[in-house]
Amino acid sequence: MSSNGKHGVPKGLNKEKLCQKLTEEITKLKEKSCGRGLSNAEVVDFLTRLRHPRREPAGIGAKVRWLALTVFFPIAVGLLLIYARHEIVAYFVEDPCLIGSNFILSEVGRPLASCELCRNLTAVPVYDTITPAEFVAKHAYNIRPALITGATTTWTAMETFSFNYFKELYTSHPEALQAVEEECQFFPYNTEFTSLEEAFKMSPERAALKEGERNWYFGWSNCDPLVAAELRRHYQRPYFLPDSSESSALDWIFMGGAGRGAGIHLDNVAKPSWQAQLSGRKTWTLIPLPECEDICHTLKVTVNTGDIIVLDTNQWYHTTQIHPGKISITIGSEFD
Repeated sequence: MSSNGKHGVPKGLNKEKLCQKLTEEITKLKEKSCGRGLSNAEVVDFLTRLRHPRREPAGIGAKVRWLALTVFFPIAVGLLLIYARHEIVAYFVEDPCLIGSNFILSEVGRPLASCELCRNLTAVPVYDTITPAEFVAKHAYNIRPALITGATTTWTAMETFSFNYFKELYTSHPEALQAVEEECQFFPYNTEFTSLEEAFKMSPERAALKEGERNWYFGWSNCDPLVAAELRRHYQRPYFLPDSSESSALDWIFMGGAGRGAGIHLDNVAKPSWQAQLSGRKTWTLIPLPECEDICHTLKVTVNTGDIIVLDTNQWYHTTQIHPGKISITIGSEFD
């Protein structure tokens, strides 16, 4: 979903921000509709029916529309393809955000979830310790989230990972920065950054979240093997994952200061995820899917330094809020 701001995007807005803005506007519309008495299911049903609108009887208006669609519209499309073919091809080929962030298509095309497992769940279960067998039985492959406290206390990442650490690591591996741009994903959220490389160029004062400096929060996925090997020198696979489980080759990293982290969204990843809080505190709000809203509750859980949250981010809408104090740094991955 990397975005480079080319191909006719208005100045100051890259495609990532446009997609984010579209999602936020649709979310606002959904909340407004629910506030007026509509349920989530009714909103989704309405969006679904948009794909199959009712047909009006053929009359003068219908004939005019038929003429426009069969004569004038093809001419206009043909002229557009002739004069802007290179830009159009590049726009669709180079920007997977067009597909990956389409809220309506992902919601309409999503398979229905099984809601029984979150029935009567009013809080995220919290464990001081949990065995792999217990984790598999209760949480591993279903929609029930879990919080395991103190699960990262032996990781050297707790003292090692910082803004400067990541900056030095990536600037010493320029091919990894390029990979984030072309093969992985960068999430600018509410910042002006268009790439991880640009984010690492912020001033030392802003990076340190000094008073008076603009706040920031962003995230990215790493798919460079050299950087991955270095990162995994400082963290291990969570102890409660079963031996048969295989982790994704991707690392997901998010960091920044107090305020809103990620807006309300639903992920489109293949597996459930774990995320370790290495610094700071973050509160997650988990919102059930529309088909589960009458069975399951909205949940809130605060993840403190050293904790790991486990969640199927394909099955819960979620948003995060960063607490004041230390910078929030998290790393996570998917597992099967």
